[in-house]
Amino acid sequence: MSKKLLIIQPSHYHSKANKTVFKTRSRALVPLALPYLGALVPNGWDATLVDEQVQDIDFDSTPDIVAITTWTVHSLRAYDIAKQFRDRGIPVIMGGPHVWFHPDEAAQHCDAVGIGEGEAIFAQMLEDAENGRLQKMYRAPQMPTLAGLPLPRWDMLNLKKYGPFKTFAMMSSRGCPMQCEFCSERLYLGGGFRVRPVQDVIAEIKHTGSKNIFFGDSDFGGKRAHAMELMEAMIPLKLRWSALWTSFLCYDDEYMDLAERSGLLHVNMGIESIDPATLKGMNKKFNKVDKYSLMIENLRRRGISFSLNFIFGWDTETPQVFESTLEFLFREKVPVAYFNILCPEKGTMFYERMRKEDRILRLEDIGRFPGEFCHIKPKNFSAEEMEQKVQQMYLDFYSWKSMFKRLPMPVTQSNIASWVVNVSQRKLAQRSEGGNVNNFDSY
Repeated sequence: MSKKLLIIQPSHYHSKANKTVFKTRSRALVPLALPYLGALVPNGWDATLVDEQVQDIDFDSTPDIVAITTWTVHSLRAYDIAKQFRDRGIPVIMGGPHVWFHPDEAAQHCDAVGIGEGEAIFAQMLEDAENGRLQKMYRAPQMPTLAGLPLPRWDMLNLKKYGPFKTFAMMSSRGCPMQCEFCSERLYLGGGFRVRPVQDVIAEIKHTGSKNIFFGDSDFGGKRAHAMELMEAMIPLKLRWSALWTSFLCYDDEYMDLAERSGLLHVNMGIESIDPATLKGMNKKFNKVDKYSLMIENLRRRGISFSLNFIFGWDTETPQVFESTLEFLFREKVPVAYFNILCPEKGTMFYERMRKEDRILRLEDIGRFPGEFCHIKPKNFSAEEMEQKVQQMYLDFYSWKSMFKRLPMPVTQSNIASWVVNVSQRKLAQRSEGGNVNNFDSY
């Protein structure tokens, strides 16, 4: 008789003050983690997948074991879910990015944690649980190659929960080749940058049966030759795809022409600041402020929608930076922008520097309520001022007046996408006025 396994991707709480669970009737992005874990389940197990953002968890169910995959933003909810099952004597195992960075904390809330890539340890954890020899911690060695990964079990999800124009998340690489001081992405799963064979990625795209694809890679173009080969192979598939990559790729005409021909709909980029001194301090000198206009022009003339990420709180910044950034965004008619507060992520060089300087605030909340709190003592303004300024930027940038000035009429697919995101961000900003603005649709 098959053992029953319940695999959960938790949602998150609205804020630290509002402990209600964030729920939506549907979401456009079909997550990757759940169906990929489903593909790793060995024979002899009857697995059920639950995406809590769009589904309810049956806490009266009686699985033989519960597996939870979690980012830090979901971690408090993950702990509460684990407790409800463990209180009934059902063992819980836990993995994901949060566990990589906080294994000891996570281990206090479950029966076992899996640290690292699940391919090497997930089946072993299930076997050990079945035979009553579950260990507290499992550490996976980094995989030397990403070739031959199993196809995600999309069929195990209730795809009706992801709307009529669902976009499938997938991965063409792991890691990040950049060395940004504040970012923990390059540290996750042991560091380094690895790419999947192009034929494997194409097979997975075909496996979705969809024309809408989102690459959740930290840097889709981290290895230019690989990205070029993949985009060439995607042309016959007539896709509408989105990705994240580094801004300097937008100055590469050969790369950008191929991206256009392969169906690129939207690209997100972390340009972080319009101040060269700030970029130098972040070790993001490859972002060239004097070329931002050219970058935007190269995207626009190819009909590619884009969004820009900014980070505020670096020591080189003055209170003028907020107004100057908005002026740049209005002048360039940037369709979508995200405003983030500089955060000392555990494991980064920036975290260590802030810790030595005794400048970290609310350590226990870092990563759990993005945008709600400033977690450092800024040099040129208070933490409270930082929180208020970033909140006001959202309200100003996503006002109706701003949207009508910045956005072209929604007559093309990329323009429609920009309007949809802007209206969504406007609702979040208004709902969070006096609090925080979070963007969780990608999780």
